[in-house]
Amino acid sequence: MNLKPLILVCLRWGIIAGILTTILMITTYYIAVHPFMVAPFLDFRILIFAVFIFFALKEFRDYRQEGLLYFWQGLIGCFIVVFVSTLISSIGLYVFGLFKPEFLTGYIEALTTYLKTFPPEAIEQIGKDVYERNLKALPATHLGDVILSYFLKGMLIGLFISIILSVILRRTT
Repeated sequence: MNLKPLILVCLRWGIIAGILTTILMITTYYIAVHPFMVAPFLDFRILIFAVFIFFALKEFRDYRQEGLLYFWQGLIGCFIVVFVSTLISSIGLYVFGLFKPEFLTGYIEALTTYLKTFPPEAIEQIGKDVYERNLKALPATHLGDVILSYFLKGMLIGLFISIILSVILRRTT
């Protein structure tokens, strides 16, 4: 089985998704709340991954495979789109954060403010010592730490979407 067409199609869609994600994250930073403060279930990467994975797998299936797509091909394609997209957007945000230090300091300030609004019951559930340790460690957060977390969350989001879309788009006959 020649994987080159699958890789090339998914690379192209992943690059486009990564550039779009970077632009949307930077735009969100300037016009709304800090993009890292958005709840994971409201993260727009869910929609971007779903749309770009769908079109990548559909293009591969319909135009390169004569309508055939196996589950494992779907998973490989999804992984490529998600990995490339997340890698590009992570690098883009890292470079943006280097040129705009307020990107990291704004995140630290917003997260500190958010954590200070936790009700006592929530702090008890987490554990007071864990809560205080995290709050004290927050000012020492580095840009690399935040970007690594962003990358890992993106890969996790992509994993769930990948499984769903690989099942939906597979066609074996």
